[in-house]
Amino acid sequence: MLRAALMSVLLLGACGAQMSTPPSRLPQGPVTLPPIMTFPPTRADAPERPNTQIAQDFLDLAFRMESGRSLPAMTRFDEPVSVRVTGQAPPSLGPDLSVLLERLRREAGIDIRRVATNQAAQITIEVLPRDRLQRLVPQAACFVAPRVTSWDEYRRARRSDRVEWATLTQRDQVAIFVPGDVSPQELRDCLHEELAQALGPLNDLYRLPDSVFNDDNFHTVLTGFDMLVLRAYYAPELENGMTRDEVAQRLPALLARLNPAGERISQRPPVAPTSRDWIDAIETALGPRTAASQRRQAADRAVEIARANGWLDSRLAFSLFAKGRLTLASEGDAALRAFLEAGQIYAARPETRVQRAHVAMHLAAFALSSGQPDIVLEFINRNLAPTVNSQNAALLSSMLMIKAEALEAQGRASEARAVRRDALGWARYGFGSETEVRARLSEIAALNPAAPPRLGPSF
Repeated sequence: MLRAALMSVLLLGACGAQMSTPPSRLPQGPVTLPPIMTFPPTRADAPERPNTQIAQDFLDLAFRMESGRSLPAMTRFDEPVSVRVTGQAPPSLGPDLSVLLERLRREAGIDIRRVATNQAAQITIEVLPRDRLQRLVPQAACFVAPRVTSWDEYRRARRSDRVEWATLTQRDQVAIFVPGDVSPQELRDCLHEELAQALGPLNDLYRLPDSVFNDDNFHTVLTGFDMLVLRAYYAPELENGMTRDEVAQRLPALLARLNPAGERISQRPPVAPTSRDWIDAIETALGPRTAASQRRQAADRAVEIARANGWLDSRLAFSLFAKGRLTLASEGDAALRAFLEAGQIYAARPETRVQRAHVAMHLAAFALSSGQPDIVLEFINRNLAPTVNSQNAALLSSMLMIKAEALEAQGRASEARAVRRDALGWARYGFGSETEVRARLSEIAALNPAAPPRLGPSF
């Protein structure tokens, strides 16, 4: 009933509303930001799906690449695993890498340690400028390659079989290439995803609702599912060189040992394979070098394909989410309907709390722009906990900025200042530069029709 009431109120408020960003009402001078905020070390929750489904996910992750190419054998490192960092690492890398390595030891049971830059290591993390990285690999924010230890080595070998994962029989040396001139969160996210792939599965699956092994990018740090997969990857029951059938025979008993709760979760129907035409549509919709009209058409096509296949899971929801984001500026009503339907799908499963929070942020922005601060607070407050648990500072900052505007609209100025100050602290980690933080703050402030022009951000 609440969801239906919100839908009715929001649709009425959104009629004729344009979601393009009005001119900033903030000053053009420098903004004095509060101290950067970071998340404390934590442990991910266990996956909330049955082991039978996780076993199928493990096989599809471990024996196939993102390109669709099959891998003949499972490969992993012999423990202990050593990691070194080269290049110009920003200050945030050291603490974030330490937290990640500690989690891998504690949650995945992998014997992994950082060593000095001048020591030999099985995994090298090289930090380089983003434009240098993307001149060679334009579509990659960061990536991992086998049998090399440096960027120069990779450049020389990149068109040869030397860096082909399918030719490995075991893993000896791997290099991870990350940008150093991005926000702390973007660098941390690269560390999580690429180190997980350096150690374990090389594939991403759009059907996974609770994993960084998914190109939807909702999860930015390793989840309980990811840690379980990595723990299984390095379990004594499995070995380098095992075939898919050999691993499949050992997985049921292995997962029962590692995740006994997964034996008690009721079975669900098997998830239908994700079709190539849907993946192509989603990749076109999200592609940075595609015309806006083509991206919107691709998002519509993804929705149509998901419906035609009878998918009622996160793939339909993600199609709708993509459609909502791409139609915000031009078709506010259509965007709102897409977000509402996506939110309903995500709300039906406990493992999609983070996705629901992303949708809630957009719905809260709609409510703010249509002058409904009470609904803004409803959306934001209900979704702050999963946002914090997912350690997404960029999302958390945006939600708190929206909440601050809603509090301003209700005349609660002192509360708004405190919330906005927290938002800016998280923004320093999530967005990085003062320019990016200022731009986000300005965009959200401009959504609030009740707020007068300000002399500066009040915190």
